[in-house]
Amino acid sequence: MIPLLEHPTLADIHQARERLKPHIKRTPILRAEKIEKAVGCQLYLKPETLQITGAFKIRGALNKALSLPQEAIANGLIATSSGNHAQGIAYAARMLGVKATIVVPVTTPRIKIENTQTLGAEVILFDGDTAARWKRVCEIAEENHYTAVHGFEDPLVMAGQGTLGCEILEDLEGVDTVIVPLGGGGLISGVATAIKETNPSVRVIGAEPALTPKYYQSRIHGERTSLPLKDTIADGVRISVPGQNPFPIIEKYVDEIVLVEDEHIVAGMRALAKDAKLIAEPAASIGLGALLAGSVKVSPSEKVCLVLSGGNWDLCDLAEIYR
Repeated sequence: MIPLLEHPTLADIHQARERLKPHIKRTPILRAEKIEKAVGCQLYLKPETLQITGAFKIRGALNKALSLPQEAIANGLIATSSGNHAQGIAYAARMLGVKATIVVPVTTPRIKIENTQTLGAEVILFDGDTAARWKRVCEIAEENHYTAVHGFEDPLVMAGQGTLGCEILEDLEGVDTVIVPLGGGGLISGVATAIKETNPSVRVIGAEPALTPKYYQSRIHGERTSLPLKDTIADGVRISVPGQNPFPIIEKYVDEIVLVEDEHIVAGMRALAKDAKLIAEPAASIGLGALLAGSVKVSPSEKVCLVLSGGNWDLCDLAEIYR
């Protein structure tokens, strides 16, 4: 079952920070001066690509796991993921000495599957959308008495992701705009809550693939809107329907949602590698893609921070893109 409708508070996010502090990296804020002329603003990067599992997802997964009593996780943790939440759950389970089982889409990049298995998790390939995979997760959890951890609906997961927003506010004085990749909505829900409840003047923008514009269309219609699932290079944010719990938070706190074509996402990946020396997967590069495409209005003196959500992608595919 999806957790009951709950919104993480700023207090929840601060508690998550204390809980996570001994276990995760506080990733730096990096100035991307070589890219600034192309995007027309002061550009800063929050590279969660440098996180322990190569993505931000460890924050939410670990916050959830550490919040549960030992008896609740004794039989193991289970989740569904396109790869990065999988690695976060696998890492948390290994740290706590319990089993992890992950149901992943058949389209998941091989490197994400291998990384998850290396962390000790059992990986089950499943051909179906997010809702179908979650249903399968719940069935397996009930059969084996596992604890299921949803990648973006769970308020404790959202609170863990929100710790990233606190770090941006503390480490980048005078930040004007934060651009966040928008998939299921757990990351931007936590980050936007942390930012808007601390400094409401900071603009928060969600960047979504043009091929899966579920939150963009939902905002137009004023309700959660399901769309056909289309292929996009940004597999980490390929979702067909907005999250039940993130949607109202996003409507409340996210100032703007922009759509980004795959060609601009690829341009973002190339720029990050060439000029920032960072390997970022497509989903992580979407914010830079939005700026390069001119989808976000910025000014030369504006301090814009991009959340680079992860760097786990097949190296052969990266080589093709860079070539």
